[in-house]
Amino acid sequence: MSTRKKTAILISGRGSNMGALISAALNKDYPAEIALVVSNVPGAKGLERVAEFGIKTAVIDHKAFAGDREGFEKALHAELLDNNIELVALAGFMRLLTPFFVNAWSGRLINIHPALLPAFKGLATHERALEEGVKLHGATVHFVSAEMDDGPIIIQGAVPVLDTDTAETLGARVLGVEHAIYPKALELVASGKAKITGGRVKSGGSENDTGQLVWPA
Repeated sequence: MSTRKKTAILISGRGSNMGALISAALNKDYPAEIALVVSNVPGAKGLERVAEFGIKTAVIDHKAFAGDREGFEKALHAELLDNNIELVALAGFMRLLTPFFVNAWSGRLINIHPALLPAFKGLATHERALEEGVKLHGATVHFVSAEMDDGPIIIQGAVPVLDTDTAETLGARVLGVEHAIYPKALELVASGKAKITGGRVKSGGSENDTGQLVWPA
């Protein structure tokens, strides 16, 4: 019997990071199985990509709930339970989640953000990084809390910010880091290696890895 954690990915668009998670999970030794992809947007491009892998998909259109955010989330929650989902990964899911959903999936819900949290929460992270003149920028995978772009950090990856960078070139460099660290983060969570202790994630990184720009390496 497989001990792989049944995982759902939530998307709203093309699901760039979704592709990285699915690719990692094709390895049968990977501790998470991508069992479901749910979109809140009918016709999201990511749904077409999933079909190639034979992964089950579902669409729960938030617009059908007339501003009832919790009603939408209860329908989403029911879909996850019906498919025996154990972990949930957000991949470009453009909905702010209410405490109902966050609490229901506490410790089992992860997100990726294109910045080195707690810096640059919210949108336009690459533009803001350039405006502030930071020399390192990157991405963060974290457990989701009730606050936007908050929650215990699982893994981070950094890239240099070049004098010649635009938001587009910097964003492309960060996206490469995102595709590397999100599968690693899901692996840490699904295997039980990433544990929340005192509001922080302990993941057992080695002190010998401190030269890396991805931590834990």
